[in-house]
Amino acid sequence: MQHATALVDSLKRELKARGITYADLAARIGMSEASVKRMFSQKNFTLQRLDDILAAAQIDFRDIATATHDDGRLISELSYEQEKEIIGDTKLIVVAVSVLNQFSVEQIVQIYTLTEAEVVKHLVRLDRIGFLELQPNNRVKLLVARTFRWIPDGPIQTWFRTEASADYLASQFDGDAELFRLINVMLSKSSIGTLLERLKEVAREFSRQHQEDARLPFEDKYSISFLLAARPWMPHAFQALLREAPPVSRLVRRK
Repeated sequence: MQHATALVDSLKRELKARGITYADLAARIGMSEASVKRMFSQKNFTLQRLDDILAAAQIDFRDIATATHDDGRLISELSYEQEKEIIGDTKLIVVAVSVLNQFSVEQIVQIYTLTEAEVVKHLVRLDRIGFLELQPNNRVKLLVARTFRWIPDGPIQTWFRTEASADYLASQFDGDAELFRLINVMLSKSSIGTLLERLKEVAREFSRQHQEDARLPFEDKYSISFLLAARPWMPHAFQALLREAPPVSRLVRRK
């Protein structure tokens, strides 16, 4: 049942990536939209119905089967030395982040001052590191899972934090695709744990959305950076006014 569920989830992602709604699919296979929704919700397909859906959406079964199979063997984190090698070359990290964003070689060359030969050279290095698989015609197959992350406080996260501290936060955050909220509250340990789990789920959803939009036309996608952080903290100006009382000192206590 676990494999069947993963297969249906993979099919749903593929349909969404192609812009095919349940209503569209229902019309193509001669079912009501409600029946299609129920079928996906219950993850209950006959082989014939699955074949009908694949044919109607022009999806190759190998695409969803490969995605399902790969999820269990892809890497979710690089080693410290691998990250150190990537961050040691600015062009290499640019190419690495670009392929994470599903850019083709042609798109990388179009966006950055890199030649095709340079991009391919860096893709070969990333292939050797185990970050991706460079296939014929310079096609790229990522070897990282949807849950992939940079090492906490590792070489790449440290580099991004340094870059972001002055530049990322130097914004009014009042644009159409911008949001900034800084909230200071007092919570129990249990509530903090619950909140952190919900924030992690938001991060996972952000990653899932990235995967689902991967096949959209390049011109329909926009660069957006998501910064999620939570820690015991208060401004230095506040700390300077604190008394020594233990109950108050817990406000700035760190692990």
